[in-house]
Amino acid sequence: MKHLLPRLGCLLLSSLFLAAAVTSSHAQAVRKPSAYESGAGAAVDAAANRASPGDLAVLTSQADFERMARVFDPASPAAMPHVLFVIDRQARTKAPQLHFINTPRYAFHEDFLRAKGLLRGGKAELKRNYLEAKRRFILGTLSWQPALKGFSYEFWEGDQLTPELLQITAKALACGFFAPVRFKANATAQEAVAQTAGLEAVTQAQLLGAQSFLPLNTGRAVGRLRIVASVDAVHDLHPQDIVLLREVPISLPPVAGVLTERPSTMLSHVNLLARGWGVPNAYVKDASQKLAQLNGQWVLLEVKTSDYQLRAATEAERQSAQNQSGRKPSSGKPLLIQPDLRHSELLPLAQLRSADRRRCGAKAANLGEIQSARLPDVSVPDGFCIPFAAYADFMRGNGLSERIARMRQQPGFATDSGVRRQALSALRAEIEQWPIPQSAADSWVQRWSGQLAGQGVFVRSSSSSEDLPQFSGAGLYTTVPNVRSAGDLAAAVRKVWASVYNFEAWEARQAAGIAEQQVFMSVLVQKAVDSTASGVMITRDPFDASRRHTTYIAAKRGLGIRVVEGKRVAEQILYSSRSKAVQLLNRSDDDVALQLDASGGVREVPVAAGRAVLDDRLVQRLARAGAGIKQRFGGRQQDIEWAVQGDQIIILQARPFINAANQQTLK
Repeated sequence: MKHLLPRLGCLLLSSLFLAAAVTSSHAQAVRKPSAYESGAGAAVDAAANRASPGDLAVLTSQADFERMARVFDPASPAAMPHVLFVIDRQARTKAPQLHFINTPRYAFHEDFLRAKGLLRGGKAELKRNYLEAKRRFILGTLSWQPALKGFSYEFWEGDQLTPELLQITAKALACGFFAPVRFKANATAQEAVAQTAGLEAVTQAQLLGAQSFLPLNTGRAVGRLRIVASVDAVHDLHPQDIVLLREVPISLPPVAGVLTERPSTMLSHVNLLARGWGVPNAYVKDASQKLAQLNGQWVLLEVKTSDYQLRAATEAERQSAQNQSGRKPSSGKPLLIQPDLRHSELLPLAQLRSADRRRCGAKAANLGEIQSARLPDVSVPDGFCIPFAAYADFMRGNGLSERIARMRQQPGFATDSGVRRQALSALRAEIEQWPIPQSAADSWVQRWSGQLAGQGVFVRSSSSSEDLPQFSGAGLYTTVPNVRSAGDLAAAVRKVWASVYNFEAWEARQAAGIAEQQVFMSVLVQKAVDSTASGVMITRDPFDASRRHTTYIAAKRGLGIRVVEGKRVAEQILYSSRSKAVQLLNRSDDDVALQLDASGGVREVPVAAGRAVLDDRLVQRLARAGAGIKQRFGGRQQDIEWAVQGDQIIILQARPFINAANQQTLK
């Protein structure tokens, strides 16, 4: 088979190493072991591992590998033993000289090369060995991969490998290492090089697909375990429940913890909600089978970056959890927008700036700010805002306060989520039938016809309780896509207004301590864009805060409505602005895409599942756009919704990226 490297005439030095498999529990990217990122290099000195030589030309056994290996987090299931190696192409030998480095002693390739007098000159001379084809040294890492149950070798993701360099490495390792090894590609460019070299690469996507655990939000909670086949069929979830979801739902009421047995992206609505609530959240393969005996019992769930624990709670833990008077946000009540209700005139997007969030909400104001920045390679679809004041006038004129007071007085409303769900549904139905003043409806249609030429529009929420540094409100409110008639426009605005009383929105605000009288809804009416691809990106690595030069991107073909639903995994990519490397985590498994329907709304069209959504050039352009938006908002990390139409990058939303640990904006 191609993936097992040929021995190339070398004597097999030992039989295949058959080690016991260790559960792979890395985050969503299987990292190349790196003392630069771990900080381990600072603690290494030349006296380390004194009993072993500085390097070996061959490793003839597992014992040889272990005596030269370094292991980060050795007590963790994520432990990955690894040995640095150097291939010297100018050695005075018939073939390039292989050095397996005493890795506990020499944290970096550079340390070894300078200690041996093989490398002279400054950093520029070192960098040549990562960037140039005619380099003297090939610098790599050989690791035991638990997911593969075997060894792999890899390079820095920014290493500009060539097919020749890769073939030299394969031949040297086949002769100098006791077991078969496979090449692990750390960038899409390295995958292409391996294909040219005739080697089958192990990819990030393959390793991630083999994982049985992915931490999506770390934390600890005690609650009652509920195994749920479908959230839509369960109406009695409580804030003290820890839910095990067999399907990833679009929305979820506040709970104490979340497990899913289907993987999803970091930016699915459920994951965003869990991060906003600050509760533990993880994917665990076959979780409903593994944990069936605990269903309905009080349990302790702890999710760490490397593994998770779920066990029966002690009586003391259960009582402590039950005595808590509801979950409180870890950083206090969110600071909501204080709306300006004095002005009800419509505002074009081109006039909006960040300060206009008091009239139009953060979503609309942020888009106006981005549009005004005139960032290269970025556009924002035109639109206009129906401000908070219009919502306040409509609700006051139809007696909303009295209606809510009666709703709260219903028996069981305060204690029974099923009663609340039904009551809120009835309230929304009423709101959607309440009359809109004709003068207001006419002004919307005139603005739509004049400014937007009567084109299809998305009618979007922009409330006082979303896109905030301490509370994202992601997925809580309603968007009506591709509205194409005057009558439908008024109905869509009413539907967005009514979505203030979506069940999940009500529950999330109650859990966060947000009073109802603080919540107002403005509406953004924005040109519909029939995108070829769309998605979301975060201007940092959401899995590892130490990787400050990384952008995370999730993408699907067509409109981006389903990117954050979580029912199908989107294409996921990491891009490093430092190494210029594109790391593919997985392809999209969607077999349909959404497109605008000429008669209004959206329609499904078939697509080939697993086909690439983004190429490297588009990934790099998106990352540059994200960096420009981040800079526009004072260097605060951003969670950005984007689309692509033809060759144009379109920005549809930008909100602060929330840190799960303290619910504060990250820098």
